[in-house]
Amino acid sequence: MENVKDKFLRYISFDTQSDEDSSTFPSTAKQLNFARQLRQECISIGLKNIKISDKGYVYAKLSKNTDGFPAIGFISHMDTSPDASGNGVKPNIIEKYDGRPIQLKNAILSCEDFPELKNYIGEEIITTDGTTLLGADDKAGIAEIMTAVERIKHSNVPHGDICIAFTPDEEVGHGADYFDVKKFGAEFAYTVDGGKIGELECENFNAARAKITIRGRNVHPGYAKGIMINAALIGTELAALLPENEIPAKTEKYEGFYHLCSFSGTVEECKITYIIRDFDRDSFEKRKDIIKQAVEKINKKYNGAVSVELYDEYYNMMEKLEDHENIILLAQQAMEKCGVVPIKQPIRGGTDGARLSFMGLPCPNLFAGGCNFHGIYEFVPVKSMEKAADVIVEICKNAKNII
Repeated sequence: MENVKDKFLRYISFDTQSDEDSSTFPSTAKQLNFARQLRQECISIGLKNIKISDKGYVYAKLSKNTDGFPAIGFISHMDTSPDASGNGVKPNIIEKYDGRPIQLKNAILSCEDFPELKNYIGEEIITTDGTTLLGADDKAGIAEIMTAVERIKHSNVPHGDICIAFTPDEEVGHGADYFDVKKFGAEFAYTVDGGKIGELECENFNAARAKITIRGRNVHPGYAKGIMINAALIGTELAALLPENEIPAKTEKYEGFYHLCSFSGTVEECKITYIIRDFDRDSFEKRKDIIKQAVEKINKKYNGAVSVELYDEYYNMMEKLEDHENIILLAQQAMEKCGVVPIKQPIRGGTDGARLSFMGLPCPNLFAGGCNFHGIYEFVPVKSMEKAADVIVEICKNAKNII
């Protein structure tokens, strides 16, 4: 059987970057190339009910070999972030990291800038070459699920139905849009989409997105007095109305924020995108109101120059997991049996599991092992991937009568 490291290295050769501006689903056709590869591997392992849906979701099942076990699901996403290129990934394999700065192309990955690296001194780690992201988010999760299922298939471990799914477009907020919970067939599931080893996440942000458009009026600047309306300048004025310390770079733990994702403007037109995040539902609603109030204030000053499209993306899955503590405990005990210290913490982000939990499939999030996602400083320790696969196997072994 192919080990988790080799699977991962093979998977990251597929460019699966999603596109938030696309009008298709999946947002990029290249995700389907990877989906077809995964389908073929599921066939070779001997899984059942294998299918790629018309929307690009890959479903498969390892059928139960005994009774008394629930049907468990494991889910990871195929796409990588639009924030950095995923084309032509060239992994840099360091067999025994010594703690010194790692020279990448035009960048340095160091413990000084990324203290998390210190935890992996002496371990084998995989980094980028400094020109692309790595793709551990979430191809590490896919490699871990496939490795675990293959191990279980070729062992005598008693287990129930093990349902797996790989989703497109998670990174652009659409991973669960067309997920067929009924077809999937699991009673509960875990996304394998977390970060460092030990993460066990049952809470995530409530999330919304604001797309703001500002219309200006352009004339010759030499004759502009009383006539010109500079949309780009209005955009900066609107941004200044939001709390300056409630941004990602100045918040942590349970603190929410406004994140200015994009700003492009001319005198004639300015487009701004914000994401709004908060764990508490009441605070979340207040944050959206502050965006609306800022737009209203600017519109009064500039005669309706601003329009905003404000919509929710997902909610805190803890609302749905509070009644499923046994599922969380199962994962926690599995980690402990594998020698992994569980780290229960909120996700300062989102995952398919959040929306799936609201769709009737309770779905906490397990670590996949990677760090510094979405950019050239991404890396993953091989041992963390191995332990993640171990945890998945242990969950399946010990799930008898959990429901």
